[in-house]
Amino acid sequence: MAETHVLFVEDDDVIREATQLALERDGFTVTAMPDGLSGLDAFRANRPDIALLDVMLPGMDGVSLCRRIRDESTVPVIMLSARADSIDVVLGLEAGADDYVTKPFDGSVLMARIRAVLRRFGHAGGAGAGDGGREDAAAGGVLAFGDLEVDTDGMEVRKAGAPVALTPTEMRLLLEFSSAPGTVLSRDKLLERVWDYGWGGDTRVVDVHVQRLRTKIGQDRIETVRGFGYKLKG
Repeated sequence: MAETHVLFVEDDDVIREATQLALERDGFTVTAMPDGLSGLDAFRANRPDIALLDVMLPGMDGVSLCRRIRDESTVPVIMLSARADSIDVVLGLEAGADDYVTKPFDGSVLMARIRAVLRRFGHAGGAGAGDGGREDAAAGGVLAFGDLEVDTDGMEVRKAGAPVALTPTEMRLLLEFSSAPGTVLSRDKLLERVWDYGWGGDTRVVDVHVQRLRTKIGQDRIETVRGFGYKLKG
């Protein structure tokens, strides 16, 4: 993990210092900042491999910071939020975050989430990098679904001939749907395959990412099967 650079933005001095120490003990290089504006400056200066952002930050809140980062990069982002801030969790995911962890959090849970995200993004620092989720999903060639084309070799997507910019998490989600068009995939199955959760997770992560994906490839392309999950229309 020595080469993995984490940007950690947290305004609580105790949480920031304790978490930074824990991350560094685990082999991460950490840049820790106390507010959103300094966090944005640090992101631009250091280009970290992953960003951990508290939702409630002075100067620029975590959701706004996430949005600014997402405008410039596809670097993975994990939001940190108090349990009562459910609306902020959704806002953070809608802003482009890939996952979130509720506070107070157990250090081992945070490390597991970080490693899972790094595996999904194929970062060399993530244990088992490159094997996360379903790397064989929809392997090989260009798949067409109406005016939607998914190039599973080049990892490119086009809609009506125009390129569609997806984050790595959105791409992995689309690959899962593309591997089995017309087949209903449950939220739990998507959490396991896309988010690499070996345990139960909050299905809001899936719902928000599906909605984000819909806005890019077409609202009617992914169908909700009430009570069961989602499926890609063939």
